[in-house]
Amino acid sequence: MDWTSSVIWWHCYPLRFVGAEERAITTTEHRFDHLANWLDHAQQLGCDGLLLAPVFDSVSHGYDTLDYYRIDPRLGDDADFDEFMRQAKVRGMRVVLDGVFNHVSREHEIVRRALAAGEDSPEGRWLKWDAGFPYCFEGNLDLVELNLAHPPVADYIADVMIHWLDRGADGWRLDAAFAPGADVWRPILDRVRAVHPDVWILAELLTTDYLDFAARAGVDSVTQYELWKGIWSSLKEQNLHELAWSLKRHVTFVEQFRPQTFIGNHDVTRIRSNVGDDRHLGHAVALLMTLPGIPSVYAGDEFGFTGVKEDRPGGDDAMRPAFPRTPDELADAMPELQEVYRRLIAFRRRHPWLVDATVSTRDVTNTFMVVELTHRAERLELVLNLGDDAAPLPAGDVVLAGDASGEPGLVGAHDWAIVRPEHHQVT
Repeated sequence: MDWTSSVIWWHCYPLRFVGAEERAITTTEHRFDHLANWLDHAQQLGCDGLLLAPVFDSVSHGYDTLDYYRIDPRLGDDADFDEFMRQAKVRGMRVVLDGVFNHVSREHEIVRRALAAGEDSPEGRWLKWDAGFPYCFEGNLDLVELNLAHPPVADYIADVMIHWLDRGADGWRLDAAFAPGADVWRPILDRVRAVHPDVWILAELLTTDYLDFAARAGVDSVTQYELWKGIWSSLKEQNLHELAWSLKRHVTFVEQFRPQTFIGNHDVTRIRSNVGDDRHLGHAVALLMTLPGIPSVYAGDEFGFTGVKEDRPGGDDAMRPAFPRTPDELADAMPELQEVYRRLIAFRRRHPWLVDATVSTRDVTNTFMVVELTHRAERLELVLNLGDDAAPLPAGDVVLAGDASGEPGLVGAHDWAIVRPEHHQVT
């Protein structure tokens, strides 16, 4: 197994995490130490990787890049970044950066030169155009799309990726990877892998054909939004048949690559707000930490943060709050939920084969399900009960449960348990 087989990411949004200004500044604020103060928390939770939202110079939210080679002055400078990376590496933590390569700010020098020279000029060919106007991402006039199919642009992006990998990064999340299409990524990633063969590449995909995209683009993983939807929606609506269907789809993806699994990120409503019933938060975490794939924890979910995505400018702000300078300063931290995360992450560590497990389901009702997890000689069963009454457990040994004091042979009302089936030989 390579290093990605055991990594568990702690995903955070640095600009909002440290309480940075909403817009670009002309001075430099040294705030990476604020984020570094939380590395021990992430490690104690059980995570050994950092999945960072954008850290490069930008106009506002980080996804409107001004300079790929410059750290955002609202976070710090090169020395601050290097010290942050040093502290992460001393703890044995991997770091993945967010590559917003599909589009840049309209204020980026690439766009300025292209607009001045015109569509058919060498400078103009760096952009996508539509009827004489630069093509803007999802209709946002501030975000101008680069023409990644143009060889000079592809080389430029590869150079940026290699530069930060040389500086210590271990991988890249490709923001909006779906927008330019799968085929443009292959030559870029081939060039990057020629220099850094162990790099991990995660593609942000929403409704794109995951299997086709991964095969054509040459990425290692994709954001598994289908599973995310299946988890929270089935728990909220008490319809585990939906989850059973999502798991059938998930199995087909796992056969080809290791998806990134999550129950929260910076773009979606917080899991606690989505599920709506705190009694079922543990079920979501249990699914995240037992299902195959590469799991990530969105910073704050372990504390029970809430936040609802809204369809308006600034509609993501509720999911991207500022954090205090240290974990000790966080009020209302839901220690019982943190303990659920720690227990389940530790369980995942003790069963690393789960990353490639085969999944099947049985005894599915609206409020009850057994998820079977197998890999070679290994076998476990995750039992989910959303109902108001206790339910019989499958025969075997309970190795972990939400309520460890429950009645023997039963999974309690609104509880979950992990069972090692009877007669199963542990290898």
